[in-house]
Amino acid sequence: MDRAKPFDIPKREVWEAYKRVRANQGAAGVDGQSIADFEADLSNNLYKLWNRLASGSYFPPPVRRVDIPKDDGRTRPLGIPTVADRIAQMVVKRYLEPLVEPHFHDDSYGYRPGKSALDAVGVARQRCWRYDWVLDLDIKAFFDTIDRELLMRAVRKHTDCPWVLLYLERWLRAPVQMADGSLVDRERGTPQGGVVSPLLANLFLHYAFDAWMRRNCPAVPFERYADDAICHCRSEEQARRLCASLERRFVECGLTLHPEKTKIVYCKDDGRRGDHPDQKFDFLGYTFRPRLSRRWRGGFGVLFSPAASDKALKSIRQTVRSWALHERSDKSLDDLARMFNSHIRGWISYYGRYYKSALYPTLRHIDLILARWAHRKFKSLRRHQRRTRQWLDRIARRQPRLFAHWGLLQGRGWTVGAG
Repeated sequence: MDRAKPFDIPKREVWEAYKRVRANQGAAGVDGQSIADFEADLSNNLYKLWNRLASGSYFPPPVRRVDIPKDDGRTRPLGIPTVADRIAQMVVKRYLEPLVEPHFHDDSYGYRPGKSALDAVGVARQRCWRYDWVLDLDIKAFFDTIDRELLMRAVRKHTDCPWVLLYLERWLRAPVQMADGSLVDRERGTPQGGVVSPLLANLFLHYAFDAWMRRNCPAVPFERYADDAICHCRSEEQARRLCASLERRFVECGLTLHPEKTKIVYCKDDGRRGDHPDQKFDFLGYTFRPRLSRRWRGGFGVLFSPAASDKALKSIRQTVRSWALHERSDKSLDDLARMFNSHIRGWISYYGRYYKSALYPTLRHIDLILARWAHRKFKSLRRHQRRTRQWLDRIARRQPRLFAHWGLLQGRGWTVGAG
């Protein structure tokens, strides 16, 4: 290490951090610099970043705010750091994560190595069969309201590394640049979208929620993915007591449970008598509710099970519409498959894990748009909708792997209604 540098940050760490950021891609920050722009003078840019980090002279630039539309018509603010700042944050994350990760709860699933959202959905599914009640928690504006002093206290439980503490403090104080170019100082929170933010959020909720649950409610299992959590209870009364206790706990930690979105749900099925106004909840893109399902021992019955949520399916259809497939007459069917199969595979892989038949109508919607594409592209099909569907149906039967969803739909009320 250069003796003039007060912080021992190996150059190799900056290089490894850059490779991780490059793999994740992402949009440009306030400086407008893309990853490709950064790589145009890569060695010089990485050296300058290391030099500033190692000397203590690195100050993060403002975070560019982007408002992402939500399903309820509102928006979710995302903070996009510059490419260099993402690399700097990754350097800190790579140092801090191995120190805190072993302490995290087994039922914390968000942004953790070896764990996924589908793991959380699967565990929740099993527990809903064993426990009659669920407390569905919603923390109001979590990322915007994290108490920085409590967060840094949690960080200091795991490290006293001076440069990690210094740069985390600076990131938490970095202003946000709005769409009109104005800068807004933040007094609380950590911007959603930063490289190190998910790790900090997990660390904060580990102490605010996970460890508290382990101490005070060891008999209540839960699944948490970032700030999205559900708890499984034996009775409605237990769920009400837990809700009241957690409301007080979160206030102590500077957080608020959303009064409308936090709810108690009855996991109704064939074997559970009684009634309750709330018999469904959404968790990680799945809606859990009573569904007619095939039982393992044969026959059918009502189980409380997850399937792709209406919000998720609506989002998929909106994405498909944005492709404007029917206007791409310059492309071949093979071209379209190459362009969009990765999206379709991703949807099937995630939303097709549980109760995949809920996904079929949305996948058939893709075929309806492909039929519109063929109808416009080929003169021989323009006045014959039925013939268009038959043409596409023949290709799908001949090449069931051309589009990622065709093999899945074969023999299941398939595809565009031909025949």
